[in-house]
Amino acid sequence: MLGKRILVGITGGIAAYKAADIVSRLVKEGSIVQPVMTESAKHFIAPLTLSTLAGRPVLSDMFAERIPGVQHIDLAQNTDLCLIAPATANIIAKMALGIADDLLSTVLLAVSSPVVVAPAMNVNMYQHPAVQENLGVLIKRGVKVVEPDSGRLACGIEGKGRLADTERIIREVKSLLFPVMDLQEKTVLVTAGGTREAIDPVRYIGNRSSGKMGHAIAIAAMNRGARVILVNGCTSQPPPNGVEVIQVESAQDMYEAVLKVFDEADIVIKAAAVADYRISNPADHKIKKSGDNLVLELEPTIDILGSIGKLKKPHQIIIGFAAETDDLLHNALHKLRKKNLDLIVANDVTQLGAGFETDTNIAILLTKDGAKISLPMMTKLQLAHKILDQVLDYDAGATNPIDRIREEEETQ
Repeated sequence: MLGKRILVGITGGIAAYKAADIVSRLVKEGSIVQPVMTESAKHFIAPLTLSTLAGRPVLSDMFAERIPGVQHIDLAQNTDLCLIAPATANIIAKMALGIADDLLSTVLLAVSSPVVVAPAMNVNMYQHPAVQENLGVLIKRGVKVVEPDSGRLACGIEGKGRLADTERIIREVKSLLFPVMDLQEKTVLVTAGGTREAIDPVRYIGNRSSGKMGHAIAIAAMNRGARVILVNGCTSQPPPNGVEVIQVESAQDMYEAVLKVFDEADIVIKAAAVADYRISNPADHKIKKSGDNLVLELEPTIDILGSIGKLKKPHQIIIGFAAETDDLLHNALHKLRKKNLDLIVANDVTQLGAGFETDTNIAILLTKDGAKISLPMMTKLQLAHKILDQVLDYDAGATNPIDRIREEEETQ
């Protein structure tokens, strides 16, 4: 988001302290952040904290002396996006009714750039018909509302009202700043996370997959206009909002879920780390520790990627992943050909900054005959867009990915 001008409005709720993390993240992404606080917000977080993180003074006074010009109009005209986080019931009502009685509400009345509102308040306040009606008014006007999370609130009550986590808010900001809609006519099926194969009711065989790569692909495809179906295995974080989620646990569950929606998909991206083996006879009760060695008999799980490769129709594109620890290119190319894939994303999970549980990845995109695009370390969301770029290039008319993807080293 290098150079993007983002106005962050902070209003008077207990979640105001979380604005520090949001401002910090936006600055790290390269944005120019202008904090604007209401007077109430200053009771919850010091302006000095936000001005230090943003590298700019916090604005709040409509009538402060400054360079000649109309302050709220200047702010409104020099902003690429307005983010209100946290947004109290008060500021939501002001926005819905067009009330402008302080700097932030006045700017919001004059701004023409996209606006993102992240509500945070007591669950009963959030569910109150007045608040819901006001949010409905804002949504109809094109305001993006990032719904709050559920959990324990500052007042001690459990319910929906917690400010959405920073990562989700940043995703929504990015989706508005970069509205590439080149997948509007496509349905993208993505699998994510690992699978768990039961040993007994409390133990399982699994792997280190966090689901971050699959979730990044789902987000990227959704932000580019696709209908996204996410078959979500066992992940370290909840699936992204805005996609159709089918939650699964075992390899068999994932296989059945994928087959159920496979015919609807134009593009299938199998980013899940599916267990290769499962217990032949899982116990129906907890196995007690006896002091003796425990021998588990394993049998292969179903080959999901190979199965759909055999079912692939001419209009469908299938992409797989190869997470390897040695002989990366040979193993990935073998998998590509054996499973009838159009493209495979190969990565050496022993490399620093690549593989499971990280926020970055280092990958090589391979075609059927071994041509490759080597990519440097990048975020998983950036890699997701690189993968989708190649899918679109292929879909634009190439009879084989090699016609469009030539062996090259990407340096961007």
